[in-house]
Amino acid sequence: MDDALVIGGRRFRSRLILGSGKYPDLETMKRCHEASGTEMVTVAVRRLDLKATGEASLLHWIDRERVTLLPNTALCYTADDAVRTCRLARELGMSNWVKLDVRGDQRTLFPDVEQTVAAARTLVKEGFVVLPYTSDDLIVARKLADAGCAAVMPLAAPIGSGLGIRNPHALQLLREAVRIPVIVDAGVGTASDVSIAFELGCDGVLLNTAVAGAREPVRMARAMKLAAEAGREAFLAGRIPRRAYGSASSPPEGLLP
Repeated sequence: MDDALVIGGRRFRSRLILGSGKYPDLETMKRCHEASGTEMVTVAVRRLDLKATGEASLLHWIDRERVTLLPNTALCYTADDAVRTCRLARELGMSNWVKLDVRGDQRTLFPDVEQTVAAARTLVKEGFVVLPYTSDDLIVARKLADAGCAAVMPLAAPIGSGLGIRNPHALQLLREAVRIPVIVDAGVGTASDVSIAFELGCDGVLLNTAVAGAREPVRMARAMKLAAEAGREAFLAGRIPRRAYGSASSPPEGLLP
């Protein structure tokens, strides 16, 4: 726990957050959560079958004693809809932690940052722990931090695209601009993308499709766990500076004639 991720006053050993959609079946989803070591799982409130019970219910397959549930507002396109969805999640006893996701475009699934900031301000005042999905714009990130969000979650690439981190420089600038955790959300395709996010100094990564859609989801979940650990260790260790020319590993001084 020396390097725990702290969000909203809660400490997490794992820096990975996983989703709960697109898996071949619910048992595979559970195995992926376990293999990844995640301690936080996001669930789309609007996609839940509230009438399902027992093993037919998605929530049955999430270990709530080990995992923090993070309801999300996917499929919301206005601040009002997102706020209502969060209130519903809390009334259902899911959580007062929420992934705020207000979409601005149906094709790219990019966030509507204006509506996101408005919703965040309302939710924070109502006592929610808010983790908003947002663009990689540092100005927007500052506004969300000033609104009282517990973290910011900039996209690396469009949701589900698997394109990896398209603008690492923007993420670095954003990381420097806010003092709350920065969690890369959306666009991860494989383990190397996770490592890069952590090497850039990001505090966490949220992913779903990269695991759920893999040929072997459980193996990919395990790979993501190892990638997160490696990337974080590399960041803490401090990489060597980039140089335009070669630099010999052995010093020239003291060589035999």
